[in-house]
Amino acid sequence: MRTLLTGSKGQLARCFRDRLPENWELIATDSTSLDITDTEAVRNMVQNFQPDAIVNAAAFTAVDKAEAHVSTAFAVNATAVHNLASAARACQARFIHISTDYVFDGTNKTPYKEQDYTNPQSVYGRTKVSGELLALAANPDSVIIRTSWLFSEYGNNFVKTMIRLAGERDNLSIVHDQTGSPTYAGDLAQAIITLLQQPVAPRGIYHYGGNKSVTWYEFAQAIFQAAQQQDPDFKIPQLNAITTDQYPLPAPRPAYSIMDCQKIENECGIKASDWQKALNEIIGKLDN
Repeated sequence: MRTLLTGSKGQLARCFRDRLPENWELIATDSTSLDITDTEAVRNMVQNFQPDAIVNAAAFTAVDKAEAHVSTAFAVNATAVHNLASAARACQARFIHISTDYVFDGTNKTPYKEQDYTNPQSVYGRTKVSGELLALAANPDSVIIRTSWLFSEYGNNFVKTMIRLAGERDNLSIVHDQTGSPTYAGDLAQAIITLLQQPVAPRGIYHYGGNKSVTWYEFAQAIFQAAQQQDPDFKIPQLNAITTDQYPLPAPRPAYSIMDCQKIENECGIKASDWQKALNEIIGKLDN
C-alpha cells in the first residue's frame, strides 16, 4: 500500500512508521516538506505520489497557544484537513484523520459516543470540530478517529513530563478532577494500520482510547509506579491532588472526556488501548 503520512515528526507518526508493514511504501512529510495548509501543494504531492491512503497525523496541538493563535490553529486543524480529504477523494485514496476528545464539553457522566453532540470549549476544540466537518463534507468516505491523552516513548507528552519533573522536584501538584483515558500512540498507530487493511473501507467517525479511565493525578501515580518497577532507585515525588481551579490555564479542559470505543471494536475488531501494559513497556526507553 502506498501511504502518504503527514506530521511525520510527531509521536503518532513515529509510532506508525515503527509498525509499517514491510511491503508498504511510505512518504512521510512534515511542515518543511509539505505545507498542508497550501491547497496547491497538497494537490501536487498527491497527484505525483498517487497514494492508496493518506493518514493525517499533523495538528496544531498546543492547546493553550491556540487561544492566541486562532488563525494558525484553524489553518492546520481545519483548512489543511479539507485539503487532504479533497485530494484523497480526487485520487480515490482512503483518508484517515485524527481528532480529539476536546470536541466535547466534558459535562457527560457516561462515555461519549460518536454521535453525541459536540460542544468544544476551547479554540483548539473548535478548530478540530471544524476539521472533522470539513473532511466529511469534502470526502464522505473519510475516517475520523477521535482519541485522547496520547502518550508514547516519542515527542512531548504527559508521561515524559512527569518523569522529567520527578527528577527536578520533591513535590508535584497534579489535577485530580479531570477524568479521561490515556492512549498509547503505538496502539493508535496499529489501529490505523488495521483499518487500512480492512477489505471493505470503513467510513465516518470512530472513538479510540484507553481501556481504563483515570484522573491526571491517578495517571501520574501509574507513571511513577511503572518507573520505580523499571528502576528501584527511582524516587517518587510527593503527589498533591489539586482541582482545575487551582491550576488555571488559558484554554479550558474537559472535566470528563472518556470515550466509548465499542463501535471500532464491533465494526473493525480493534480493541481499546491497553495503556497500562504499554506504559510498563516504554517507561525505560523514553526518547529524549
